[in-house]
Amino acid sequence: MSLLQVSHLGVFYGKVQALQPTSLRIESGQIVTVIGPNGAGKSTMLNAIAGALPTLGSQSGEVVFDGQVLTGKTIEHRVAAGMSLVPEKRELFATMKVEDNLLLGSYRRYQVGEKNYADQMQVVYDLFPRLQERRQQQAGTLSGGERQMLALGRALMAKPKLLMLDEPSLGLAPLIVKEIFQIIQRLKQTGVAILLVEQNARAALQVADYGYVLETGSIALEGAASDLAQDQRVVDTYLGLAKK
Repeated sequence: MSLLQVSHLGVFYGKVQALQPTSLRIESGQIVTVIGPNGAGKSTMLNAIAGALPTLGSQSGEVVFDGQVLTGKTIEHRVAAGMSLVPEKRELFATMKVEDNLLLGSYRRYQVGEKNYADQMQVVYDLFPRLQERRQQQAGTLSGGERQMLALGRALMAKPKLLMLDEPSLGLAPLIVKEIFQIIQRLKQTGVAILLVEQNARAALQVADYGYVLETGSIALEGAASDLAQDQRVVDTYLGLAKK
């Protein structure tokens, strides 16, 4: 049984259909990427899976996660089931210390009475040594790359089974992008599955096991990431100018 099985997921904003009925699946420990142009519906799909759509959105289809049907469930319920979303805007608390931002990621575990709710802190610091160095700094003083690391670290504090990343490379310098994708590869070794929405198709396909190409709200192509990276349509549309 797949860790995540999404079936015929469609999203409307009023009368506008932002996402055509879409199906995808993720196995435990797998990295799956969704690539495509701006406005294709990638973030909409991710937010629908996470239960984070704004109130004006409506959706159809089914989301089954770790054997539970999550259709219609709140984002809090989905986090409790083992999903964590790192949104495109990162949404950190700028005036709070780095360490306090991290602790907020484990709040649900604290709420349900887990005595070891902060046990992921050292795991996060091992992955992101710079966060440990800056743990007493305000989050708003961090660089763009460090803020992305903090957003990832905060999500990991919940001990997720599935980590959903919305455009983790957005707005970052090329060297930092390379570092972030190296970290994503390392995260796979911890056993967490990753659903990666990304415009940097070349980098995404290099780290992913499987990929989907989303265009104008529907899946245009899917397959093993290594196969998609060789597909002439993908090369011409998404990889041809990105010689990095």
